[in-house]
Amino acid sequence: MTRTGVRAITGDDLGAVRLLIDRDPVAHCFVDSRVRAGGADPWRLGADVWGYFVDGTLHSLLHSGANTVPVETTPAARASFADRLRTFPRRCSSFVGPASEVLDLWRLLEPAWGPAREVRSNQPLLSMSADSPLPADPSVRRVDITELDILLPACIDMFTSEVGVSPVAGGAGAGYRARIAELIRSGRAFARVDGGRVVFKAEVGTVTEGVCQIQGVWVAPELRGRGLAEPGMAAIVGLARESIAPVVSLYVNDFNTAARKTYAAVGFEQVGTFATVLF
Repeated sequence: MTRTGVRAITGDDLGAVRLLIDRDPVAHCFVDSRVRAGGADPWRLGADVWGYFVDGTLHSLLHSGANTVPVETTPAARASFADRLRTFPRRCSSFVGPASEVLDLWRLLEPAWGPAREVRSNQPLLSMSADSPLPADPSVRRVDITELDILLPACIDMFTSEVGVSPVAGGAGAGYRARIAELIRSGRAFARVDGGRVVFKAEVGTVTEGVCQIQGVWVAPELRGRGLAEPGMAAIVGLARESIAPVVSLYVNDFNTAARKTYAAVGFEQVGTFATVLF
């Protein structure tokens, strides 16, 4: 008889976890970074990581925290994960990951957890492993911690525009400020600063041994359409590849035509499709 089931991963499972993640290091960048930092300890991870096992062999993973993220899930695994998730009140703010997996998992959970605030079903996952052929903007550089107060408003504006909810709402301002400060201290916040104000910026939000993921790309609203984004992104790709990870990735909404044109010009190519369910 075949034995199947879902349980929390342990330290003994980390080798098998590594094999699953390595099937697609770009798509699984987020969970990879979390497991590298926290191992199998939910407290250090800030989330639970469950495995779907068949006769003792790990077949699929699910990261269940503020972000719920599937890794290499099969239909049977998603059904089992959904059964497990239904036993808890929803605690995540989003589902994100490979589109076919996220959308099927949400189909199973929507009757219990719905409705979602928004479902973004088509988000091209892009990557590049060489510097851009475009000239890089020499003014784009790492942000210094003394510049936190001029970077923070740009980050808040970008997040609010992208997600539809302010990251500082409901008393979350101190935590969000600390998160941006940590990105600056770790050398993962980049910007062009003209006359004491940020005109272009982005951060590297997730880092693994071989892949990093850019987030928060933003141009000052009054300067959009003036050619800042392409050389700015070319600069960030070069800086990130030089000192963070050799493969740079990001994902973008399919309806964001201007951003998609920018990323294509910089040299990004589509390597998959993500979906996000927002609550």
